[in-house]
Amino acid sequence: MGISTGKRKRVSKKSKISWRKHTKVDDIEEFLEDQREEERLGGHLDIISDEQLFVLDKTAEEPQISLRQRRKLKAAQKPLKCFSALRPHTNVPDPIKKRNRVQTPEERKSILIKKKELGDRDKGVLKAKEINAIAERRLNELKKAKQEKRGEYLKDIWDDRKNFEIQNDPWTEKITKVHNLRNTGVPIKRTQKSVQEKQSLFPAVEIPHPGMSYNPSFKDHQDLLKTVAEEEVKIIKQEEHLTRVTRNMFRKVPQEQKQSEWVIEMSEGMPSKNEGNNLEDEDLDRISINPPVQNKKKSLKQRRKQREQLQLEKERKSIKLEKKKIGDIHRLKALQKDLEKTEKRHKKLREIRKVRAEKNKLKPKILSSTKFEDPGLEFQMGQDISGNLRALKKEGNLLTDRFKSLQKRNILEPSKRAHHKKAKVKKFKKPGHKEDWEKTVAKTIVVSKQ
Repeated sequence: MGISTGKRKRVSKKSKISWRKHTKVDDIEEFLEDQREEERLGGHLDIISDEQLFVLDKTAEEPQISLRQRRKLKAAQKPLKCFSALRPHTNVPDPIKKRNRVQTPEERKSILIKKKELGDRDKGVLKAKEINAIAERRLNELKKAKQEKRGEYLKDIWDDRKNFEIQNDPWTEKITKVHNLRNTGVPIKRTQKSVQEKQSLFPAVEIPHPGMSYNPSFKDHQDLLKTVAEEEVKIIKQEEHLTRVTRNMFRKVPQEQKQSEWVIEMSEGMPSKNEGNNLEDEDLDRISINPPVQNKKKSLKQRRKQREQLQLEKERKSIKLEKKKIGDIHRLKALQKDLEKTEKRHKKLREIRKVRAEKNKLKPKILSSTKFEDPGLEFQMGQDISGNLRALKKEGNLLTDRFKSLQKRNILEPSKRAHHKKAKVKKFKKPGHKEDWEKTVAKTIVVSKQ
């Protein structure tokens, strides 16, 4: 059965169904499939250049290079990875050959403006932007020329000859100095006050008392015991003082007496039962809670006299003040003596404050609500002194000593050891676990036997 080569049947293609039914697109689909396959394989042979199709076989004229150098050369020939987003992701050519492109500012300029700029440049007239660019380029060249090369050491870091007058000016503030010397190459570092000055006058490790030795002399040991005893007496005196001014100030009264005294004190001034019956009606009338309001208006005469009295009082005060001024002039010597006496008193107070400040320097500062407690000197009694290191008894703790030293030197704030309260657990006994369970069991056995 052969293929019919007659004329194509004319069919109406008015509707979509008839169009799809009677239209043959096999040849178009076959052509597009062939084109896609060629694109996948690298494009049509008419488009591909000869350099891409053929490779010239050449012998190596240059000496062989290492694998590392070969990789470097290969990487240099390839485009950078950062430009991969700009490259096309397919070998299919762009169907639109001519695309709209945004012109650069140089391309958008008109011919007249370009001609004028060229004429100005020939005359030596430049824009401010071009002048600044030339100046910056010169500065950059000078900077590069002054820059040290590898292996060269032209700058002396110990050279202090680069001094400015403002550095040694005692009247200039530090902020002004930093502002003026910012780009001069002078290193100005701001250090904290706590770093510049020492926190405390105490040394990091204090020299121990000679009497604390494992084999001290009799005199040194007695001096140590005397010092410790004096400190202990001070503590006892302070405790006695606190007891005296707090606990011993109040007398001890039993509860019954306290209640009776409280009733007597609260009923002070109140009439008793006998006195309450003898009150007469006159006394009740005499006691008035709210007395009657009397609105007595002052007369014109009273107001005039009041103004006159106020004026007389003002005049009297002014006369008294003038007299005082005249009197002060006559007693200048006495005032001078008073001023000298006041100055002496202030001078004495300043000296006392200075001495007190010097003493306070040897005390730890208040850094927290907890007061610093000095652990005191470590000592041993005469009978406990061993005389050699082998039989020496340990006194104190090294970690505690260092910790207290840091607090004493104001490096750490004094603190208390945190104690966590344990939760109160409710305890109760089950009915079957009571202590008298044996008696209960015995009673039940007896009843069951009966």
